[in-house]
Amino acid sequence: MNKPDAHSGTDHRPLLVLKVGHTHEAIRQRLGDFDDWISAGLREGGAANLLTVDPRAGEALPEPDAVAGVVITGSHAMVSDREPWSEALLPWLRRAVGCQTPLLGICYGHQLLAHALGGEVAHHPEGVEIGTVSVWRNEASVSDALLEDLPMVFDAQATHWQSVRRLPPGAVLLAGNAFEPHHVFRVGASAWGVQFHPEFSDQALRAYLDGLGPTLAKEGKDAQAIAAALKPTPQAASLLPKFARLALAGQVGGRVRQDVMALAQ
Repeated sequence: MNKPDAHSGTDHRPLLVLKVGHTHEAIRQRLGDFDDWISAGLREGGAANLLTVDPRAGEALPEPDAVAGVVITGSHAMVSDREPWSEALLPWLRRAVGCQTPLLGICYGHQLLAHALGGEVAHHPEGVEIGTVSVWRNEASVSDALLEDLPMVFDAQATHWQSVRRLPPGAVLLAGNAFEPHHVFRVGASAWGVQFHPEFSDQALRAYLDGLGPTLAKEGKDAQAIAAALKPTPQAASLLPKFARLALAGQVGGRVRQDVMALAQ
């Protein structure tokens, strides 16, 4: 097994993209899919060896310590539905956290990580958060390896109906906003969940909004107005290359709290 080279400081194991969902076919044909957008961001951080696995298709997962890091994609599924393919991932995620494999869960991945470690996921009581939103870092994030380079307030693309309503035991809250207090959390030193979408461009989110007019209108939201307010979010997007650099350099890892370790057994 190839681990960080003592001379180069580079981990030659692949970065795993755990594909738990896909975008709409029309968007995929025009802009690509979730794993494409994530892979592009990881490559910006120097990741040349990427492995994509789709557990919904029955594809086998490698052992957590066989990869340099893991990114879990978003999905149109709902964590609270507890679909069999999704629930089957929970022991693997617990092992990944237990062996301190760097992990980044995005939207569904963020919620699935929380669920795996004892948090609570449910529909947000105020409905959907969608659009370019502002996210506020807190004091705990100042020394966080992933977020430390971001401004204390940054913009991000978001679209989600469900949220982490209660953080897992031992989780550290790092960022949120008035609508979604749990936008970013970390467990241990190397497992993060982010509710927003660092992989989404404003173009991708606009494509989603184009088909959501009637749905959003039922919640009193104006899809056209939200689309008009979209803007690029390069600071949020920088998390993907930053994660790749951290994982490949072996710069994350540390003691995992005993309550988290108990869940990983």
